[in-house]
Amino acid sequence: MSDSSSDLSILRRCWPEYAEVSTTHRVAVHGVEIGGAASVVIAGPCAVESYDQTLNVARAVRAAGGQLLRGGAYKPRTSPHSFQGLGTEGLEILAEVRRLTGLGIVTEVLDPRLVERVAEQADMLQIGSRSMQNFPLLTEAGRTRKPVLLKRGWSSTLGEWLCAAEYIAKEGNRNIVMCERGVRTSCQWSYSRNIFDLNVIEPLRRATPLPIIGDPSHATGSWTLVPSVARAALAAGVHGLLIEVLEPSGDREQLKCDAEQAITPETLAEIVAFAKAMQVPGIPEPAPEPTL
Repeated sequence: MSDSSSDLSILRRCWPEYAEVSTTHRVAVHGVEIGGAASVVIAGPCAVESYDQTLNVARAVRAAGGQLLRGGAYKPRTSPHSFQGLGTEGLEILAEVRRLTGLGIVTEVLDPRLVERVAEQADMLQIGSRSMQNFPLLTEAGRTRKPVLLKRGWSSTLGEWLCAAEYIAKEGNRNIVMCERGVRTSCQWSYSRNIFDLNVIEPLRRATPLPIIGDPSHATGSWTLVPSVARAALAAGVHGLLIEVLEPSGDREQLKCDAEQAITPETLAEIVAFAKAMQVPGIPEPAPEPTL
């Protein structure tokens, strides 16, 4: 690891109670613990598009066994003309859906000026891939003391990702969950949106006790690939999954955001069943240096 990240407080060697690689810092979100032996599944719509859609998806997530609800009230979009989310109205919808279903809310914040507003409703603040190095945003998120889900930037190194987490931690908040969501390679859209980096999971867990989850929806961009990548991520050692889900009997073509990567509630139930049947694997001892 580079010198710039050698003294981060989130590293095991700087966090004495987690010096052993077998230990993980557990992060509680609305009564759900991320970082234990059991995998956690966070699921929901890409974007909050209406009250009925969000409530229907949330009920389906709960019925499938999902423990937390994801949903974007504010959405970062490549085109400024694309749907940007419902904003404050979306936050109010999420809060009401939480009241009705009991599912804690994970939602993205894009702007340091919006952190306080989003934190009033969210149980966990999500920092998206595009915002991973928005340092003022990371600082403001840390000051809320809310749990933070930090997605890896799509071209970021492990060291850069850890440094981004440190911006949150230096404000006194180490309740951070790291999220691998795929990195860009030379692949084309017809094959896969990104490549889920299985190789980063073990080195990250060795470097820091912060838990890590996987996002197979954004990593693949295709609902057909989500189940297999979810299984691979769990086998590689993530502590949970972040998955986008369609409304029951919903029309994929009518979605305003990332329609091709949302899975059906039935597929979600299959993934949850697999996740619950599998304990989070430990990190093996390093292989001995070869003798020449």
